[in-house]
Amino acid sequence: MPAIRVSPRAELIRASLLALMLFASPLMARTPARLPTGPAIDKQIECVMARTGAKGMAIAVIDRGKVTYVKAYGERNAKGDPLQTDTVMYGASITKTVFAYTMMRLVDQKRIDLDTPLAAYLDKPLPDYDTEAIYPHKYGPYQDLAGDPRWRKITPRMVLTHSTGFHNFSWLEPDEKLRIHFEPGSRYSYSGEGMILLQFVIENGSKSQRLGVDVGELVRDNVFAPLGMQRTSLMWRDDFSGNLADGWNDKGEPVAHDERSKVRAAGSMDTTIDDLSKFAAALVSGKGLSRSARAEMIKPLLHIRTRTQFPPLKDQLPVDQQRKDLYAGVGVVVFNGPQGPGFFKGGHDEQTGNTLVCVEKRQRCLLILANDVRAEAGFSEMVRFVLGDTGVPYEWEYGEHAGKS
Repeated sequence: MPAIRVSPRAELIRASLLALMLFASPLMARTPARLPTGPAIDKQIECVMARTGAKGMAIAVIDRGKVTYVKAYGERNAKGDPLQTDTVMYGASITKTVFAYTMMRLVDQKRIDLDTPLAAYLDKPLPDYDTEAIYPHKYGPYQDLAGDPRWRKITPRMVLTHSTGFHNFSWLEPDEKLRIHFEPGSRYSYSGEGMILLQFVIENGSKSQRLGVDVGELVRDNVFAPLGMQRTSLMWRDDFSGNLADGWNDKGEPVAHDERSKVRAAGSMDTTIDDLSKFAAALVSGKGLSRSARAEMIKPLLHIRTRTQFPPLKDQLPVDQQRKDLYAGVGVVVFNGPQGPGFFKGGHDEQTGNTLVCVEKRQRCLLILANDVRAEAGFSEMVRFVLGDTGVPYEWEYGEHAGKS
């Protein structure tokens, strides 16, 4: 059989097409897949709840910066009342991300600077404040820092990237005294205590610098009201009681909702999936922030070098074992996965499991609020089902503790 002759032009076209395919394939691999339909999501949630035993979950999907799907599943209390999209649930540590967003609003308003030491906003040295006299059981025992001048180095950025040097909370210390464990700003170690310090400065700082304002009111005016989050608050409201979610621990025991009587920037927020989806959409799209402020929130600011997030103050891994793309942003953790840059934040207590995962490409997020901690064991599955392979670092977030009280 005679050989088939290929013209130089045809050979050039074939070579060009091959090169194009080789170039395009990595880009195609990073292209987010089509989002699943509502009925498909419902079916997957039912499977997750059956497998984990979770009594209640609520989800929201954001695409191109807009809320596209919101639904609640299961029960809100031991009586079997249905969990609804306007049921008030505990926001847990996603409160910290809302607080961080509020701080970036203050940056835009030129009321704080991320890199100005907190000491500059106070009228006297931090250890000189009697916090129990100001508001009992609300702030940290800052008098404990009198012998350590490193408190003067702590900035809002260090607070919001969890690099103050504090334990998660001072009451977790063996003697329950507040101390700084490492040079502020030098490494990541999760700390609600840091958030409370920044709250203290905002609420007790110099009025000449437009501080000395209640954080609950500040967040309401800068976040909840502008975004139409009418059933969200950093402190308990009596009108929540008519449609309220209790929780379940990992033994399947019901636990009553904690009616938090004071504002705590580290985690006192009550919210609904309807409301918090609006915040997630604003966060991923940059609504309400200047372009520079929003960029600062998701910038990889401080490399995270530990195997897991908890317990805090863990030893850092050898360099060759560290995840290279894992960084603290402002109020979120940022990563770079198969779909490109993304960020996430979780919330947890003994009867609550929450997660927010976003990818920058197409401004997509999945938000899950669960009033049953056992739901956490299905979060990775749900994120992959809805968003595809994001690379969200759940192995670092939960270790072996997903779904456990």
